Amino acid sequence: MSILLYLGSFNPIHNGHLQIAETALHMSGNDEVWFVVSPQNPFKQNEDLLPEKLRLQMVSESIGIIENFQCCDIEFNLPRPSFTIDTLRALFEKYPQHKFSLLLGSDNLLGFARWKETTEIQRHCKIYIYPRIGYENRGEEGGNFEILETTLLDISATQIRELKKAGMPFGHMVPEPVLRLWC
Repeated sequence: MSILLYLGSFNPIHNGHLQIAETALHMSGNDEVWFVVSPQNPFKQNEDLLPEKLRLQMVSESIGIIENFQCCDIEFNLPRPSFTIDTLRALFEKYPQHKFSLLLGSDNLLGFARWKETTEIQRHCKIYIYPRIGYENRGEEGGNFEILETTLLDISATQIRELKKAGMPFGHMVPEPVLRLWC
């Protein structure tokens, strides 16, 4: 089985994440998308993150009924912060029968060279890139990277957190479980 790994903080998960995953699954030809919730991203500050168990629960409940979507908590059992190569090694060991690829936003490619063992990541995984506003034409071409020609979405978890903090409506931007669990 071929699995497209969508790694992230999902702080919180929103409708854009779901739309990106659905489009990428269709365009990449993988069998499933696994949402890998990161308890601690090495490039994000902990004080900006919602509690890790809450984020995991929001992802799990938001994708629970969507065919070919799975929630993965493997990083909760790994040392922190979570490095992609360590996550991949744990998945290769636990699921040797699966083939894994990665789904990344074009914004993540700006810092990709700073990631731990990028050559090893690229050697083992095809990397699908979806465009992010402000980063549309930035990214790798060729090699193990494939740019997905998709619609740009004007939605972010940062924007949702700011709307919530300001007391502004954001319910149309998130799945129902996020509203139920976080508000």
